[in-house]
Amino acid sequence: MAEKRDDTLLLTERFTDAVRFAWRVHQGQLRKGTATPYLSHPLAVASLVLEDGGDEDEAIAGLLHDAVEDGGGRPVLEQIRSEFGDKVADIVWACSDTDQVPKPPWEERKRAYIEHVREASAEVRRVSSADKLHNARAILKDYREIGDELWSRFNATREQTLWYYRELVKAFREAGGGRLTDELSRVVSQLEAAIGSGGRGD
Repeated sequence: MAEKRDDTLLLTERFTDAVRFAWRVHQGQLRKGTATPYLSHPLAVASLVLEDGGDEDEAIAGLLHDAVEDGGGRPVLEQIRSEFGDKVADIVWACSDTDQVPKPPWEERKRAYIEHVREASAEVRRVSSADKLHNARAILKDYREIGDELWSRFNATREQTLWYYRELVKAFREAGGGRLTDELSRVVSQLEAAIGSGGRGD
């Protein structure tokens, strides 16, 4: 049975509306190389944000963090601003590495994002680190299952991917760190160990 305390964060209808918004944006999309609906990712990010102590705006931003990149760019951002307010829209924008189509080169985008993280607000870092943590967990899980075949799903190589996540951990820590950063660091270390052992086993 769920426990209710005086300091409990009660999610409102806005959160339900944001779930519907995310569902519309990501309807028909799948996680790369899988049959898993993409919506599972923003739902997981929102969950991690809430478990880390984030408020409803941050959780909504977690639900919508990929909406600008995957759902239509600036017009979608302005729709988010209109429906959910400036705080949510600002976090979503800060968690988007581009709204350009086609996207700029991978390494250029990632280097800019890493630098941005170092200067980002605590709210942005919470949503961003939740996003990266869930992605890293998925990469580790899939690598343990299928090994190097995994990298064919991505625009980046194995080495580039490891570099990116290592640098993100450094950037999050330099900006203040926290539980999500610590967990991301552990997952990245586990991924490195799995790669070193050929990808099988724990």
